[in-house]
Amino acid sequence: MGTDLDFVIFGFGGDLSRRKLIPALYELYVSGIVNENAQITALGRKDYSSDDFAELIEEAIREGKGNPPLEFIKPFSALFTYHKMDISSKDDYQGLRELLDRSKASKVIYYYAISPSLYTEVSENLFSAGLSEEKEGQKVIAIIEKPFGHDWASSIALNNDLHKFFKESQLYRIDHYLGKETVQNILVTRFSNSIFEPLWNRNYIDYVEISAYESLSVGNRIGYYDNAGALRDMVQNHLLQVLAIIAMEPPVSASADCLRNEMVKVFQSLRPFSDGDVKRDVVRAQYASTSLGPGYLEEKGVRPLSKTETYVAIKCYIDSWRWSGVPFYIKTGKALKSSSSEVVIHFKDNPHKIFSENENLSSEPNQLIIRIQPDEGMVLRIGMKIPGPGFNIRQTELDFHYSDSKDLRISDSYVRLISDAIHGDPTLYQRSDAIELTWKYVDPILKAWKEDDSIPLYSYKRGSWGPENAELLLSGKENSWRIPCSRMDSQGFCSL
Repeated sequence: MGTDLDFVIFGFGGDLSRRKLIPALYELYVSGIVNENAQITALGRKDYSSDDFAELIEEAIREGKGNPPLEFIKPFSALFTYHKMDISSKDDYQGLRELLDRSKASKVIYYYAISPSLYTEVSENLFSAGLSEEKEGQKVIAIIEKPFGHDWASSIALNNDLHKFFKESQLYRIDHYLGKETVQNILVTRFSNSIFEPLWNRNYIDYVEISAYESLSVGNRIGYYDNAGALRDMVQNHLLQVLAIIAMEPPVSASADCLRNEMVKVFQSLRPFSDGDVKRDVVRAQYASTSLGPGYLEEKGVRPLSKTETYVAIKCYIDSWRWSGVPFYIKTGKALKSSSSEVVIHFKDNPHKIFSENENLSSEPNQLIIRIQPDEGMVLRIGMKIPGPGFNIRQTELDFHYSDSKDLRISDSYVRLISDAIHGDPTLYQRSDAIELTWKYVDPILKAWKEDDSIPLYSYKRGSWGPENAELLLSGKENSWRIPCSRMDSQGFCSL
């Protein structure tokens, strides 16, 4: 009897495999999605004894998040086969082919947990060994990690290279943000609740914030980050995907083609940047040293006088009927005061205030706050009357936390994404045209930063909320950034 699944991990010895892939596969095994007929093949160049190999798997599971039951570790470990090979050597792929031919799996998944510089080479070697072609009754896919290129031209070149060896339907470009339950819940909030969609347009929405704040500094990612920066690391992929989900038109259905088609339309509608736009509508900055730790330029491994941004804020416009004139603000940074990712929909204020004669009026425009992480949930901020004489108003929150529901558990995004790949569902994976369009959008910013020395690189204190200069992007006099806060105190104020 053949296996149901061959899951092949390129780069088994790396950090991604240990922190994400093995724990995700274990959770899928516990849930029954990966069953006892699966074979997981780990590829690497090191020599492992059977005991050392089993210990690596067990350590990865125990260190993983989510506190999964541990009694399944031994039968799960039995699914693994370690295959020593040089993934840059075409000759070594014959041994891998013999291993996969014996299993005769109906699904084969290659996971590229390797350097992006190896994507084309590994794909060519799989093709040369006859391992990328789908045989009758067999599905073969390759899951490609980010970064997928480093600019528009390189993303096009990489897509062209991979299409020589795989069909587009076989390429699953992963963006773990799309695997987050709270990002997917944006779709449900919009399209399953009739109270929101009629308001989801320029007539009722003033502006939108999409933020991803990190309290951690660059840490051990210096080698990658100093050549990438916040724009490439977070905006081009993760946050533009969130923007597309917020701004997309209602799809005909929740099928992969329908959803991804509507997301691509948003990317096509993003107003392109000119050089002058970059100066006016983009703010970049680096964190500076405080008592909390060194500044970016003092971090070990950073190039002297590096101009790599650790914070970026962008004012975006979508030139469509629905969103004409509505600014979307994307903000992300490292070494900030706290870690929080959220979307804030700022609704327009009432056109006529009938309670304006009250001295203690504190009514504000409504907000819908979608907390992506860490305290996943949703808040609707509305004005409520304060008990007593008159019509004094206080802002109140209708607040939902996933953590408050004992029967609801949020898994790591890799669990959902790998599960979708096993089931052949590409909905939450990026298509080639989407990748190229998001790179095309940020390319003028990268070009302006590289060529125009007059564009400032601001500084912000480590442990702050970022550079004060980012406030200059805000359009209205009354507008302001929302300070992330997951829980409010009894008086309705942030408890941070």
